[in-house]
Amino acid sequence: MENKKQFSDSNQYIVISMGDEEFGIDIKYIDNIVKMQHITRVPNVASYIKGVINLRGEVIPVMSLRLKMGMESDVETKNTRIIILKMEQYGMLGIIVDEVKEVLTLSDEEIEKVGNNTKEEKEGFVFAVGKYDNTLVSLLDLNAVALERE
Repeated sequence: MENKKQFSDSNQYIVISMGDEEFGIDIKYIDNIVKMQHITRVPNVASYIKGVINLRGEVIPVMSLRLKMGMESDVETKNTRIIILKMEQYGMLGIIVDEVKEVLTLSDEEIEKVGNNTKEEKEGFVFAVGKYDNTLVSLLDLNAVALERE
């Protein structure tokens, strides 16, 4: 019983990089991580929606996390990945990231919630900051990321 309590006090995050910043995505939302592939464009969608991909027979919308967060456009490299998220209220969603770095386990004490009183666009997508090895990683609020707004 002791171990179970200890385990529930920690969360695992996939650390991704976008430019020179690192962000964490809660691993419980991640269905798959795939290499960049052909994305079929869809007309009349928000500018950050790149289109759709076919993954094992399922059509999944793909968004540019960079554009959604008000950063410069994606530059595709050999490290570019599409992270397939499985969201309860939105279904499957792919997000394009520059690179997937590592899996990080953070205890509740290593996570500090942030207030969103800043005007910087990407700050609205961050709900907390994780602290590890003298490094900070911004933890993404995937509901805010998935929410449609132009």
